[in-house]
Amino acid sequence: MTSKQRAYLKSLASTLEPIFQIGKSSLTPEVTEAIGEAFNKRELIKISVLKNCLDDPKEIAEMVAERTHSQVVHVIGKKIVLYKENKDNKKIILPEK
Repeated sequence: MTSKQRAYLKSLASTLEPIFQIGKSSLTPEVTEAIGEAFNKRELIKISVLKNCLDDPKEIAEMVAERTHSQVVHVIGKKIVLYKENKDNKKIILPEK
């Protein structure tokens, strides 16, 4: 992913509300599975890491991206933005490389 594409996705994510929250039980298999299923409906997902979660948001983002085969767009504070291209139902057209 190029910096231009990443910037474009960040601009799209700025208006999104987090659809998942990761709390004190951190990243459970159920949460990972739910995030993976959400990528069937949307390509860009924002996740909020709650204050009672002791894990580092950047580490959580890397784990989720690895398990769901998505890409980390960015992590700012306790917010994570992930992108996964939907080959069948493409909604986001990224700028050319």
